[in-house]
Amino acid sequence: MMIIRQHLPCTCIISPTHPYSIKTPNCLPPNFITTTDSGLLFREKLLYLSNLKIDTDKALQLNPSLRSTPLSSLLALVDFFSSTTGLHGPSLGRILDMYPELLSLPDPASNLSPIFTFLRHEVPLRRSHLPKAISRCPRLLVSSVHRQLRPTLHFLRELGFKGPHSINAQTTMLLVSSVEQTLKPKIEYLTSLGFKYEEVRCMVVRSPGLLTFSVEKNLVPKVDYFFKEMKGDSEELKRFPQYFSFSLEGKIKPRHKLLIENGFSMPLYKMLKVSDGEFNARLIEMRLQLLEGR
Repeated sequence: MMIIRQHLPCTCIISPTHPYSIKTPNCLPPNFITTTDSGLLFREKLLYLSNLKIDTDKALQLNPSLRSTPLSSLLALVDFFSSTTGLHGPSLGRILDMYPELLSLPDPASNLSPIFTFLRHEVPLRRSHLPKAISRCPRLLVSSVHRQLRPTLHFLRELGFKGPHSINAQTTMLLVSSVEQTLKPKIEYLTSLGFKYEEVRCMVVRSPGLLTFSVEKNLVPKVDYFFKEMKGDSEELKRFPQYFSFSLEGKIKPRHKLLIENGFSMPLYKMLKVSDGEFNARLIEMRLQLLEGR
């Protein structure tokens, strides 16, 4: 950008500390910002973002308009989050780092207040639960209430997420899922296994994580292993749908293998819900009982 300076009379002063540096304090208008001043303001802004643990390079790449966003706007945004949700410091910085487009909102209140109002009064969440809900699912902040959040809330309520099972700070992440592309396909897959729709409703309400897992990468492999290798009964999956939340390679297969090697069997919840230490202790106890019975 070319800067045109008016030719004003000025007094040139030779710096006593450096005879080759010339200061011209009377040459500039009062509101003139030099390139150096602009650079300092920009670095001050980057330092502020860095202190919030925001990757400034990534933020600038994903949100080029951040370059022209004044520091005062960033301070106002942080103050708005702090007063509205209680989020501040690095906790807020992690969220802004994930969604840097939030950093250049022209009016945070008009953009974000509808989301906070929805969470507080329609879900509804206590104000003290907002930080946890948003921290667990920052995508809420960039989702449309009209097109995404409200329709999904209605679908989830019809599915059984109401009363004692209402959406809470731990399950608000379900609100950002597409009803048609994410939630319904999982329901359809579970019913294809022979479960009735009402049974599936009970399963997902008891274990909401079922609605977040990939059908191809999570549900299918675990179902195959359960029925083919473990010779499991579908009734047990109905009783313990949390089975799908455990790692197939890290926990399900190793523990099942140990039981098979020792000739033992164990209900799913006893096999998976305990720690490694407790599981091994139970295994030893079963071995001792076997020896005592001989």
